[in-house]
Amino acid sequence: MRSLLLVAFSLLTPLFALGQSAVTNQNLFDTTPFLPGLYEQRTAQFEQEPVVPGRVIFLGNSITQGGNWQALLGDATVINRGIGGDITFGVLERLDDITRRKPSKLFVLIGINDIGKDIPDEVIADNVRQLIERVQTESPETVIYIQSVLPVNPEYPRFPQHYDKEYHVMRVNELLRGVVAATETHFINLFPLFTDAQERLRAELTGDGLHLNPAGYALWVRHLKEMGYL
Repeated sequence: MRSLLLVAFSLLTPLFALGQSAVTNQNLFDTTPFLPGLYEQRTAQFEQEPVVPGRVIFLGNSITQGGNWQALLGDATVINRGIGGDITFGVLERLDDITRRKPSKLFVLIGINDIGKDIPDEVIADNVRQLIERVQTESPETVIYIQSVLPVNPEYPRFPQHYDKEYHVMRVNELLRGVVAATETHFINLFPLFTDAQERLRAELTGDGLHLNPAGYALWVRHLKEMGYL
């Protein structure tokens, strides 16, 4: 038996070596937003809107899209650039729409859908770094605020691909903090505002364990104002 195992191992060893030496540039993860149809619809809509510089823009996924920012802030000029299902790759693809508008302030919240697609934490952070550097180059007067990824709550059944990945949420937030420090932008740590004792998204702030309800948005805006970001 032992001799048979040794023979099998000797046959497999070259295959292992071949796999280790193979070089590929292929992505091993999906870089398409969760809702490509909505992505195309929203980006087409954005293209039709007039370009007015100097406004405040909120950029992100469905959590940003779900906020009625003009009403929340009492400012009809605030621009909502959230797209449900979007990821960091999608935001980079549509970043021209942001930089050509030369916003006064840019609030970014992105990453939970990347985590849901198992995109590596370091890739998520590097995409945010690319976002920051492009905005700094193409719209240098814009003040950039990178907001932490929010917690989720696995007690709800609707978004299982996003749940039970608390480590990745924490790791991405740690990496984002480092990116912000290196690029001399601003980091807003929203995570502790929204967590319960088990570091899950507080039940009273959500209806599905991922998205925010009106109380969640009110808490978010109140924090931005109290911290002097708005």
